[in-house]
Amino acid sequence: MYGERYERWRRLTEWPLTAGGSLFLLLYAINVLARPTGGVAIGVTALLVVTWLFFFVDYVVRLVLAEQRRRWFVRHLLDLAVVVLPMFGTLEVIRYLMVFALIQRGTGSILRGRVIVYAAGTTALTVFVSALAVYDVERGSHGPIVTFGDAIWWACTTITSVGYGDYYPVTTTGRIVAIALMVGGIALIGVVTATIASWIIERVAASSPAPPVPAELVAQLRDEIAALRAERQADASAAPPSAAAARVVE
Repeated sequence: MYGERYERWRRLTEWPLTAGGSLFLLLYAINVLARPTGGVAIGVTALLVVTWLFFFVDYVVRLVLAEQRRRWFVRHLLDLAVVVLPMFGTLEVIRYLMVFALIQRGTGSILRGRVIVYAAGTTALTVFVSALAVYDVERGSHGPIVTFGDAIWWACTTITSVGYGDYYPVTTTGRIVAIALMVGGIALIGVVTATIASWIIERVAASSPAPPVPAELVAQLRDEIAALRAERQADASAAPPSAAAARVVE
C-alpha cells in the first residue's frame, strides 16, 4: 500500500517491534509492582528510554519510506502520540497508551489473519495493562482499588461491561483509563462475536458436501462441446486460403 521499501522495512521490524513492546511491558510491570529503587530503578528507566527511542526511530523511518505520506500520517496518529507525548511529561495515562500501542504495533501484522488468536491476545493484554495502569494511580488514593488483584478484578468486570461497582477508580487518570477500557471492551465484544459467527459458518460449509452435478447436465455439456468442436472444424475447412498460400500454389 505504501511502497515496496516500506513493506520490506515493515516485515523486517515485525519481530523486533514485538520484542521491544514485550520488554516495555515487562519493565512497566516491574516499575508498578516491584517499585525498584537505586540502581535498579535507574536501569529500568534507561531501558524504557532505549525502547522508546527504538520505536521513535521506527516511526520516522516508516514516515520517510511511505509513498503516500499524508495518508499514512493520518492513519497512524496513535503512533505519533506514542513517540511525541513522552517528551512532554510522565503521566501514567501516557505510559498506559505507550504499552498498549507498542505491543499492538508489533503483533498486529504478525497475527493478521489469525483473528481468534489476535482477539484473545488483545483481550488479555488490555486487561493486564489496564490493571497495571489503574493500580499504579489508585493504590495511594484511598479508594476501593488497593491491591493488584483488585485492579485485575476491576479490569475484567469493566471490559466485559458487567461493572459490579464494588471496585472503581477515583482519580482522574484512573477514570481516563476506565473510559478507554470501556470503549475497548465494546469493540472487542464485536470482534469476538464476528469471529465466532465466521467460525460457525466455515464449519457448516466444510461439513456440508457440495451437491452432485446431475447426469443430464453433464451429458448436455458434452453434446454442446462436441457441437462446438465440429462447427470449428467445418469453419476451418471452408475458409479460403491466405494470400501467402495462394502465391505458393502459383
